Amino acid sequence: MNDITNALFSASRKGNVSVLNEIFKLIENVDVTDERGYTPLIIAAYNNQPEAVKALIYAGADSNATDGSGNTALMGACFKGYPEIAQLLIDNGANVNAKHGNGGTALMFAVMFGRNEMIDILLNNGADISIKDQRGLNVLDIAYQQHNNTAVELLEKIRAY
Repeated sequence: MNDITNALFSASRKGNVSVLNEIFKLIENVDVTDERGYTPLIIAAYNNQPEAVKALIYAGADSNATDGSGNTALMGACFKGYPEIAQLLIDNGANVNAKHGNGGTALMFAVMFGRNEMIDILLNNGADISIKDQRGLNVLDIAYQQHNNTAVELLEKIRAY
């Protein structure tokens, strides 16, 4: 990576929007990747930097770009439990039902890691509870497996409708 790309990733990680805005004047593609396939948007989302996420989206970042494992910025936000970031991404076109390399979804990440505050956001924005990962498990199966009783209760209610 060159100095500008390094600065782009650093500013995304730290949420330094003024630096991001200067970098945007120098580059055309904000969806560059690092050695793991992370984009600046994925980095900003994973590090809970909502203003950087907004700036990157405004500059044209792809809200559905994936890293080397097929994870999206939304999956990272759900793994970490950042509702504001998740809603920003969804409002800007993030696919709530995108699957990563093992077939998991953002909803599966939220349930697996006990980020129950994310479940309503995802469900209210069209998350599909019937999707199965490569093991053949859906999100309710994962909730039971993880002993996430809050998620089980919520998902059982959804399934009943």
